[in-house]
Amino acid sequence: MCIRDRKKTVCVVLALLLALLCGCGGSGKSVPSRATVTSEERQFATPSDGDLIAIFTTSLGEVRAVLYPDAAPMAVYNFVGLARTGYYDNTVIWRSQYGFAVQGGDATGTGTGGSTIWSNNPYPLEADAGLKHYAGALCAAFASGGDVTGGNSQFYFVQALPDSVDKTQQEALAQNGYSESQIAAYAAAGGLPYLDNTDTVFGQVYQGLDVVDKMACVDTQQDEEGNETWRPTEEDTITIQKVTISNYPGPTAEELAAQADSSAESESQAAESESSADSAAG
Repeated sequence: MCIRDRKKTVCVVLALLLALLCGCGGSGKSVPSRATVTSEERQFATPSDGDLIAIFTTSLGEVRAVLYPDAAPMAVYNFVGLARTGYYDNTVIWRSQYGFAVQGGDATGTGTGGSTIWSNNPYPLEADAGLKHYAGALCAAFASGGDVTGGNSQFYFVQALPDSVDKTQQEALAQNGYSESQIAAYAAAGGLPYLDNTDTVFGQVYQGLDVVDKMACVDTQQDEEGNETWRPTEEDTITIQKVTISNYPGPTAEELAAQADSSAESESQAAESESSADSAAG
């Protein structure tokens, strides 16, 4: 191999290493390496056939989460009802806070709005002792102020890093009555245990947590005073194209894409027919 080829190879290797280290474009944040968590806790079990699931089709990839209507019935009922009406379609992720959470579900895209299927009336906290804020948990955000105070359409994915619950925190969890299994799950997966009695966990990501990590890595905006807003920049806007409610294992990504194409074609034909009818009437 000639010297020129060696230089080229070295450059390619360095570029690959840089990409792995940065992992998230120019933000300087890196997608964490997550090991498979083996745990007795419900949230780390493979969903069973027929379990209720939500499939998030986004501009950065697909995220699949199993839902827990038995533990958080109102949160799930509200989320499923809104999803089936298309409420979440083409909304944006308005909060992208690395190491904490990725949040959406507000049709206004501001984080101050929201809706419910009960004429915009909020629902109460449903904190279940068996569901925790492990990384990948799908949670109902409780709004304060804005149109609704309490549970509404907003949700977030916990994006805590794998080493986020250290020994000191684990000891504190033990003192607060957490089981050995729960503490071990927090130690392995990471999470936000201080939110366990504050917000409702109503689902868990079982596929696509890497996509959630990518969402948390985008560049975010600062306000006029230089304070972090955690809002993705315009160039890094993350769109939730659709939320599909199904039963495990659900349709494949290819089947969902075909359904979307068919729906778009039907809408186009309907628009053309309406236009032709208007022209004929004129």
